[in-house]
Amino acid sequence: MLGNLKPLEIVLILLVVVLLFGAKKLPDMARSLGKSARILKSEAKAMKNDDATAESTAAPQETAAPRTIQAAPGDTTSARPVAEPADRTQG
Repeated sequence: MLGNLKPLEIVLILLVVVLLFGAKKLPDMARSLGKSARILKSEAKAMKNDDATAESTAAPQETAAPRTIQAAPGDTTSARPVAEPADRTQG
């Protein structure tokens, strides 16, 4: 469907989007979309790390300060601790 769009049609769609939402709200929308993408990426990575640590119970756990994932620089309200993956290069 999107492969059949011509450049003029894409420009018209973008113009309609700007008219509907206004030029002032577009940067905020893009910022929130980027924030959502970062959160989704970090959650997916955390789920993979959780699965990997659950499978490898033989790896010793080090006691270090936990890292946190922040959705945006300076955003401390949505920060959460993250478990570091086990170092599998040493054996």
